[in-house]
Amino acid sequence: MLKKRKNHKDDFSRDFNPDPVSVEKDSAPSFGPMSKEERTVIGQHISVEGIVRGKENLVIEGSMKGSIELEKHHVTVGSNGQVEAEIHADSVTISGHLIGNIHAHGKVEITKEADFSGEIKAKRISVEDGAYLKAVIELERDAKKQGMPSSAEPAGKASSLSEKPAVNVPLESFKGK
Repeated sequence: MLKKRKNHKDDFSRDFNPDPVSVEKDSAPSFGPMSKEERTVIGQHISVEGIVRGKENLVIEGSMKGSIELEKHHVTVGSNGQVEAEIHADSVTISGHLIGNIHAHGKVEITKEADFSGEIKAKRISVEDGAYLKAVIELERDAKKQGMPSSAEPAGKASSLSEKPAVNVPLESFKGK
């Protein structure tokens, strides 16, 4: 009637794969921020909903909805990526569709294939000609530049103007001149 199988374990491991994302090591040299580091790829036919946290770079070619927290790593939304998320990362590259907010310690790169709507807070940003961008952008200043007065107002003038009291002049005195 029923026959015993010899390798139950092999059959189970062949049919069951609990990990929907693949981890790859870069084999070819890369000149981007992800060179020679591990990265996780969410493939084009994978959909993820929720919070993604980790300690390696992330490439999204599929769809993602939720939050991405990779503070010291790079997040790439590939050309096939469809993302609706809050992203906290060291740096971010957008080549696909992204709706959400980006908080980057380094650079945000928006390529010509990108379609981005949301807010960006980063130290640097680059936008290629042809990219769609609808955003509120806040660029953080370096610590050196924060203490310096703006170039439009010399340091000596700023303090002397603030010490003088304001003078009210009635508008009637300007009539008839």
